Amino acid sequence: MNESCLFGQELVFLRKQNKKMSKELFEFLRELKVNNDREWFMKHKKLYDKLHAWHIKEVQEVIDRITAFDPEIAGLEAKSCIYRIYRDIRFSHDKTPYKTHFGAYMTGYGGRTGFYAGYYIHLEPDGSFLSGGSWQPTPPLLKKLRQDIYNNIDEFLEIIENKEFKRVFSELEGEQLKRIPEGFPADSPYANLLKYKNFVVSANKPDAFFDTDNWKDQVIEDFQKLYPFNRFLNYTIREFLGKV
Repeated sequence: MNESCLFGQELVFLRKQNKKMSKELFEFLRELKVNNDREWFMKHKKLYDKLHAWHIKEVQEVIDRITAFDPEIAGLEAKSCIYRIYRDIRFSHDKTPYKTHFGAYMTGYGGRTGFYAGYYIHLEPDGSFLSGGSWQPTPPLLKKLRQDIYNNIDEFLEIIENKEFKRVFSELEGEQLKRIPEGFPADSPYANLLKYKNFVVSANKPDAFFDTDNWKDQVIEDFQKLYPFNRFLNYTIREFLGKV
């Protein structure tokens, strides 16, 4: 058997394994939602560890492929991007100890703890999505982002009104002020944009999306459409941090 045939067989095997792991992950999360307690989790800890390791591997591949169009991601390790499954319940009325999703936030300069706009993958039964942008910026940074959007509105609108971008991602989402922020004209035609407290977009994905052979190819295509949005925001963030 020649080398190309062996490679082809290995590729088919890996795709079958990925489909199996994806299904196991969603099934695990469904059961965890119903049995969200330490006793059940510890009984299934080996399965969780296996799924967690698979998730790290898949996220690392996504990171490595993002670097082809976003060099700021280069060198990022998946482990620094993946959120812990353990919930912080100290100040929460909900005392269930575990999250019922797998999440990874990919951005340069810090992964999940980074200050910059980035790329997010959320895996949850009947609630998976891809997302990106700047989530919960500090008040001084939010003020700077609004000002730069206002000052460069044509560039910003060209990004968020792009047909390919809109085909994948939602309009800006999240909480808004009731009134236009101080310092901007009350009658500005862009008042709705400037009221946002986050600059984030997302794309919902069915569970079946992650069962396909090429789901990572599709994620990369979607994130490549997201890149100009992140690049715009990150220029402002770098400027805010004195790195421009």
